[in-house]
Amino acid sequence: QVQLVESGGGLVQSGGSLRLSCAASGSIFNINAMGWYRQAPGKQRELVATIPSGGSTHYADSVKGRFTISRDSAKNTVHLQMNSLKPEDTAVYYCNAVIQKLPGPPSFSYWGQGTQVTVSS
Repeated sequence: QVQLVESGGGLVQSGGSLRLSCAASGSIFNINAMGWYRQAPGKQRELVATIPSGGSTHYADSVKGRFTISRDSAKNTVHLQMNSLKPEDTAVYYCNAVIQKLPGPPSFSYWGQGTQVTVSS
């Protein structure tokens, strides 16, 4: 089994900062990519940022310049530093990882349970 456990959400005022963390554990041979998604009430889940192994990061236009994704491959963790937060960043944030449980394909997509981020105006 594979588990993704998120931490770091909470309530912050507009302009403030939060740091989200996600740790993957279990039957893991290799993690191809890790990322963060978010879902606001009444909206679809959307990509926030991704970081593949050995590749370049990708950000949603709405968070570019404010959020930074980083990864510790040795610890199977991914972080999301969120600065200059806005009320429209309020959502449940989900960690995602694309994981190989054995050498070679296939890879599987796993999700964390989500962590609430609320930005007050």
